[in-house]
Amino acid sequence: MSRKPVPAQIGDRSRVELTFDKPQLLAQLFGQYDRNLVALEHRLGIYITARGNRVGLEGTAEQVAMARDVLNDLYKRIQRGEDLDGGLVDASIAMAAEPTLEGIIRAVPGGNGDPSIMIRTRKKTIVPRTLAQAQYMRDLTGHDMIFALGPAGTGKTYVAVAQAVAQLINGSVQRLILSRPAVEAGEKLGFLPGDMKEKVDPYLRPLYDALNDCLPAEQVERRILSGEIEVAPIAFMRGRTLADAFVILDEAQNTTPAQMKMFLTRFGQNSRMVICGDPNQVDIPGGVVASGLNDAVVRLEGLEGIAVARFTSTDVVRHPIVGRIVEAYEGTSG
Repeated sequence: MSRKPVPAQIGDRSRVELTFDKPQLLAQLFGQYDRNLVALEHRLGIYITARGNRVGLEGTAEQVAMARDVLNDLYKRIQRGEDLDGGLVDASIAMAAEPTLEGIIRAVPGGNGDPSIMIRTRKKTIVPRTLAQAQYMRDLTGHDMIFALGPAGTGKTYVAVAQAVAQLINGSVQRLILSRPAVEAGEKLGFLPGDMKEKVDPYLRPLYDALNDCLPAEQVERRILSGEIEVAPIAFMRGRTLADAFVILDEAQNTTPAQMKMFLTRFGQNSRMVICGDPNQVDIPGGVVASGLNDAVVRLEGLEGIAVARFTSTDVVRHPIVGRIVEAYEGTSG
């Protein structure tokens, strides 16, 4: 392949040639119609040529170094059997652009990085796609209670569920409890058809989706039936002590301060609790202004055993347009 060069700074130019030892993997590395290489060219402002098993990179020294790291990282992922999607490619490019990245992009199975920022589940091994996710994964192994704050698509709940599943599998905890406000409009479920489970399940669907991405469907069903995994609205937590459990509260910005206090005080022996939410998306009805999530972070941040992980639009790991949408809405009301 050969394309018209992408404009780059004149003068400080560098050229590097990479050789890959398994040509049969290059179709996946390059992507359909070379879309991964095109993304690299456009995002990093470099020029790429590919002939046989050799890939040439031309641009500034910094641009070439970042492109080299991204291609080597993606190639190693393919060798391990991982599927490359657009989100993973974009995330790898974004991570390579971070000046403090050194060592993190290589923290993958078989690499030389920190194993604390890998999560192994029955269906996949999860590695961080942004620096904030890397720190979040460390927090999940080193703190008893973690508040994860930021917009949708940053992996707050997904990574927490993966860590919970990993700890359930290895026996570190005996139960996995997932909860969220059942309905953003005050949890008033009476007008919905069906029994209680049928009323609340649609609001808990994102948690089921994350579970099914980490465990085979039959295991999810079996563990739910046995009580090892519980998915329930926050109202069901009242009066309980959640010991030997990994507990996750999602959409926590839609709790009141009273609900949040009730939930946090359920914490029991040998447990870990993760509270996820977007402080900028509070939808509590009925004139309630205060969010239990915001109130709790103000009161508890800095206490021993408690960590606060903050994500921004730059940490969105869904389709790149999602990050741009979040960024466009940040700083606006409504």
